[in-house]
Order: sequence, then C-alpha cells, then structure tokens
Amino acid sequence: MFLELRHLRTLAALRDTGSIAQAAERLHLTQSALSHQTKALEEYYGLPLFVRKTRPLRFTPAGQRLLALADEVLPAVESGERDLGRLAGGEAGRLHLAIECHSCFEWLMPTMDAFRENWPEVEMDILTGFSFAPLPALVRGDVDLVVTSDPIDDPALTYLPLFRYQGMLAMANHHPLTAREWIAPQDLAGQTLIMYPVERERMDVFKYFLDPAGVEPAAIRTTELTVMILQLVASHRGVAALPSWVLTEYLARDYVAARPLGEQPFWCNVFAAVREVDRGLPYMRDFVDTARGTAFRVLHGIRAA
Repeated sequence: MFLELRHLRTLAALRDTGSIAQAAERLHLTQSALSHQTKALEEYYGLPLFVRKTRPLRFTPAGQRLLALADEVLPAVESGERDLGRLAGGEAGRLHLAIECHSCFEWLMPTMDAFRENWPEVEMDILTGFSFAPLPALVRGDVDLVVTSDPIDDPALTYLPLFRYQGMLAMANHHPLTAREWIAPQDLAGQTLIMYPVERERMDVFKYFLDPAGVEPAAIRTTELTVMILQLVASHRGVAALPSWVLTEYLARDYVAARPLGEQPFWCNVFAAVREVDRGLPYMRDFVDTARGTAFRVLHGIRAA
C-alpha cells in the first residue's frame, strides 16, 4: 500500500495553512521534501491533488477525497496513540496553567475542553499572568505549563513551540493612520497606546518595534480585557498593538481598522513552557499537541513556529 500517514498529514497541513511554504514549516520539512511527497502521490494515482499557484491552495476532487480520509483516519490514530500513552502510565496528574499571552483565552478554552475529555483524571486549573510572574512560578512548581511569548533563560525549563503571529496596530475607523499601508514607529509618537497591564519590556510592540527606533508613545493606558481595549480603540481613545488573530472578528464587523506594524512586519513565537523534567509526561505531550492543533483550527493568520 503506497498511501502513508505522513501523506495524509501533509495534505491536512496544506489545507490548514493554504500554502506549501507554511505547510512545510508546520511539518518541519523542506519545501522540496513536501513537494516531492505530493508529486509522488500524484504520480502513483495518476491524478492531480491540488491546483498549484493558487492562494489559498485549491484541491481537486482527488485531493478532497484524500482530505476526507485524513479527517477520518488522523483523529483515530491520535486517539490510539493517546490510549497507548495512558497504558504506559501517567493517566493522572496535575496541569495548572498560566497565561502570559493575554489574548489567548479564546484559543485556550477549546483546547482545555478537548484535553479534559481525553484526560479526565488530570486536575486542571488556569491562572492569568497579570498579578504574578508565571515563569518563575513554573520553576518553583506552583504551575505546570505557561503559555508565553517571552521566554527566560533557565536550564530547568524547556519551550515547546506552538505557533507564530503577526503584530498589528488596531485603530478607530477613519483614524488618520488608516491612510497608511503600514505603520512606522514614529507614527505612534503622538498616540495613546492602549495595552494590557504588563511591564513594557515584556510587550512585543516595545521590544520589536518602538524601543529599537527610540520612540515613545504620547501616553499609555492599560486594561485587562481585550474587548475593553477594542472598545476604547473604536471610540478614538487610543490605538492598540494586538495579534492579527485577535482582530479577525472585529475587522469582519468593521468595528475597527488595522495596519501592519512596520514595512516588514514582525512575527512573534508563542511557546508552551514546561519544566524539563515534565516534558515527557504523556498528558503533557498531548496537551501541547492539542493546543497546537486547536490553534491552527480556530485562529486566523498564524504560522508554524
């Protein structure tokens, strides 16, 4: 039998990402190796699987049939591997989560729901990182996994990549900066920047955008809730730097406008930080896999880390 699980995973990644380059990143393959896989499938079956040079990729009926097979087979294989992990031990345990990626709740909730169904004996809890330092708490053992885009160098910790996201500037409709194709650091010198209540050295907009250019916003205003940030933005109280996926719903409703930060927009990584001694726990591995898969299903505009 020629067809293998790696072929199905490749086709699913092509569908989810919409491009050969991003699918190769997600699968940790070179573009050449991925193209060779799909070409070998097409030659074996004598049928094209997708229309090349379209964005996103458009699948042929043959490709759609294999995608349907992937949707049937891959979850069953993942479930089987999960069961084997349970049989090998580690069915029960504790998974207390903390979030430094403050706009990640929408994505993390379905991740936790799916995980809880598969690992009912694992005790789960979640905390936000506003009132304490999550990564030092992870080292101490107070929490067991931290979703972060701001790793620290500590040999006790390991960082498992989840995805990358692009930073965007959200502004009110008809804001003067909507006339720009992209935002330069100097454009924020006269603006009120609305942000989460986090130290500025941990904020991407400062680390990768404003500080390297030596630019300060006119004022800073903070609030804990993403919806409040966007309400303030929409009412001309200031602008906000947010991940592209956070803005998808609001842009579709024409609630706010957004532009890329920089002519060459910066991309940031989101990691699952765990203690090195815990990374091999079956339920820990499965949570990270579930989180990564859920992210690519529910978030728009992300890329493989």
